[in-house]
Amino acid sequence: MIHRVTALLSYLLIVGLTLSACNAGGFSIPTVQFGQTKAPGIIETIPPIQLLPPTPTSTPIPVGIWVSRAVPENLRKVVESWDIPLVETPGAASLHLDMVKQPVQDRGTASWIYALVTPFPTIVDNVTGEELREAWNGNRPGSFASQPILMDKATLETFTALWGVPATGSVRTVEAGQIMDTAWAHQPSWAIIPFEALEPQWKVLSVDGQSPLHNDFEPGGYPLVSTYSIKCSEPCPVSPLPTLPATNRDPSKLTVLVMTGVTALVRATAYTMEIKGITYPGLDVGDWLRYADIAHISNEVAFDPGCPYPNPNKERFNCSDSRYIGLLEDIGTDVIELTGNHLQDQSSQATLDTLEMYKERGWLYYGGGANLEDAIKPRTMEHNGNKLAFIGCNPHGPSYAWATENQPGAAPCNYHYMVEQIQLLRAQGYLPVASFQYHEYYSPDPRPWQQRDFRLLADAGAVVVSGSQAHFAQAMEFYHGSFIHYGLGNLFFDQMNDVGTRREFLDRHIFYEGRYIATELLTAMLVDYCRPLPMTEQERRDFLTFIFDASGWGSNIPTPTPTLTLTLTPMKLPIYTTPSPTNLP
Repeated sequence: MIHRVTALLSYLLIVGLTLSACNAGGFSIPTVQFGQTKAPGIIETIPPIQLLPPTPTSTPIPVGIWVSRAVPENLRKVVESWDIPLVETPGAASLHLDMVKQPVQDRGTASWIYALVTPFPTIVDNVTGEELREAWNGNRPGSFASQPILMDKATLETFTALWGVPATGSVRTVEAGQIMDTAWAHQPSWAIIPFEALEPQWKVLSVDGQSPLHNDFEPGGYPLVSTYSIKCSEPCPVSPLPTLPATNRDPSKLTVLVMTGVTALVRATAYTMEIKGITYPGLDVGDWLRYADIAHISNEVAFDPGCPYPNPNKERFNCSDSRYIGLLEDIGTDVIELTGNHLQDQSSQATLDTLEMYKERGWLYYGGGANLEDAIKPRTMEHNGNKLAFIGCNPHGPSYAWATENQPGAAPCNYHYMVEQIQLLRAQGYLPVASFQYHEYYSPDPRPWQQRDFRLLADAGAVVVSGSQAHFAQAMEFYHGSFIHYGLGNLFFDQMNDVGTRREFLDRHIFYEGRYIATELLTAMLVDYCRPLPMTEQERRDFLTFIFDASGWGSNIPTPTPTLTLTLTPMKLPIYTTPSPTNLP
């Protein structure tokens, strides 16, 4: 029996080996299952075994964000405010914030505006994008500053990615908080900074005619723009992606205010308006005022429908015909200053009627009023989230021009009250703008007592202190963060007998997100006894050089000594002599 079993097993082994050898040819291996009985002739097959490679175990990248060195500081601060850890290397992060060449408008993209800036007392106003790129590449144009372009390291990374590596010596990196001091200490010197880093001591240069300070700014045609975007590795562990600010320059947060000097629609100015049209004086500078969000006019004389036909030879001002308010309407007036010496020259009734005319048009007035309480009261307004306040006074008189408890007129100066009001306004989030109808001087330098009074209001918190009295434009300064302009000169007035009384400033002040960030100096030359014309390039160069020198900045201005002799071309009027400026009331 044992032998028969042994023989059977040997036989099965031989058959099995034979079939194994043939299996590669497609034969099936019979299945042997113990404990089961199969029907005769039925053979089960075993499916081929597929040996797959082991599935790797993936280790997900932790949620973290890597921020490129090109990202500007304020955008980096936005990222730091998120509840996502920052990591040092791109490979260790699931989120990446970096520059992109082709911007995509979505919640993960930010468009960042930069500005080309220089210390405020600079004559140059505009450069071309080509000149800027030439300077970057070491071929510095003649109009460009001789010093390297200043910027922080992030800005250098950004523009290196955009323009390539700068030429040796064409760029100097400085810590962001030190760029302004460095530029002022090494004039003439230019810098590129993010829009949000603007401060009033900078002058923003237009590039290809575009300035981020202007209401008509078009980012699409401006070369100083960079785009940053968030990308996420797949599969992304964050949904939805964090939202970046769309831009650092939102036009809905910008406010432009234009302040002006003397307007008195009387004498030869009024006569010219009668001959050439009521809106004639604003023909060339009207757009400067209309395109501002807030246009300020210091109108010194009351309107009266019974005002006599203007006499160019008359020294007293008296009144302006009520029709002349059409000029103020045409130029887009928003705010009227009433600190002038001549508000009461006609009568109290004319002054009260004039106040009603302003109210009917929705114009805010300050620095004068229907009585003392009304005259000294600051006026406030809000535009695009910027809260502005206006306050002004007249220290000069004459006494009959001042408001009393029962009489309209200009606000007399009560400095204790004004300081108190300005401090209160600042505490409430307002940016105060203070102005004076100060004592008149026919030279650009401010007197010590004038500096004392203007600086007092700056120390109280006024961000701008402006002299509305000056027939002769005066110096300016930055004082404890405020901009003081001691006198802007005339706007619409008839003083044509001296170049000093013909040269005018219109100061364009810019506010953004509750901050005062910049001032631009618009300059005009009076012609036809009433009409300011934008200055020619040479006139502007002479004027700015003259005023900057009087402001103590002259040693930093690489421009020629100003030329004060001009050829005057007065209009044809009846023969008369304009009163000497020193004898005007």
